[in-house]
Amino acid sequence: MTKAADFKPQHFKWEVQGKVATITLNRPDRKNPLTFESYAELRDTFRALNYVDDVKTVVVTGAGGNFCSGGEVHEIIGPLTKMKMPGLLEFTRMTGDLVKAMRACPQPIVAAIDGICAGAGAMIACGSDIRYGTAHSKVAFLFVRVGLAGADMGACTLLPRIVGQGRAAELLYTGRSMEGAEAERFGFYNAIHEPEKVLVAAQNMARSLASGPTFAHGMTKKLLHQEWNMGLDEAIEAEAQAQAICMQTQDFHRAYHAFANKQRPVFEGN
Repeated sequence: MTKAADFKPQHFKWEVQGKVATITLNRPDRKNPLTFESYAELRDTFRALNYVDDVKTVVVTGAGGNFCSGGEVHEIIGPLTKMKMPGLLEFTRMTGDLVKAMRACPQPIVAAIDGICAGAGAMIACGSDIRYGTAHSKVAFLFVRVGLAGADMGACTLLPRIVGQGRAAELLYTGRSMEGAEAERFGFYNAIHEPEKVLVAAQNMARSLASGPTFAHGMTKKLLHQEWNMGLDEAIEAEAQAQAICMQTQDFHRAYHAFANKQRPVFEGN
């Protein structure tokens, strides 16, 4: 198994406190844009988290009062205008693989969003399980603004499931910004906080989840993802199998014995 201490990323900050890892996009002078290298490193990090047993939850945030401004104009968009189809498809598949890796890793991901959250940054937010924002944050799916489809990195699947089909269509067709209060009303944000408190709120939630039955949390995340492609009968059967597996864990037995003894269970994730 890989350990959290083995991660030495070059293109973002990686900090671990207890069972919670915090990823900070860290180019504050440019509002934390992504590059070819940071896309790939984020993708590889979330893939590797499948094999990390000492990180139970992940927080994603940005430095300097912004979350992420999307792909860096001169380092990504400029070079893309000179590529032929094989290179373009390699890039778009890589960016999509980042979101796929976020959804496939067993750890719940909590996003702490302040300031600008645009383009690929908005899709990193969509790839997270829980999103906290601020009142003055601005979320925008800017692909149409540069002559591209709103269909990018899973936007046409993820966003309608978060905010609804009609709202997603409007956001993807127009590329307009969604401010914090609207994002909360739409269900994009689970809650909004003051800028100085949003990361703390995300980390508190992450710590709470990390102290829970983390094997079961991983099962919940897997079923939340897999059931998109299932009918009701298939989903109920998948959940029956998942719950039967969870009933064999020590955490399930710990919970029963704690309840019987009028105590609070202490979960260990096994």
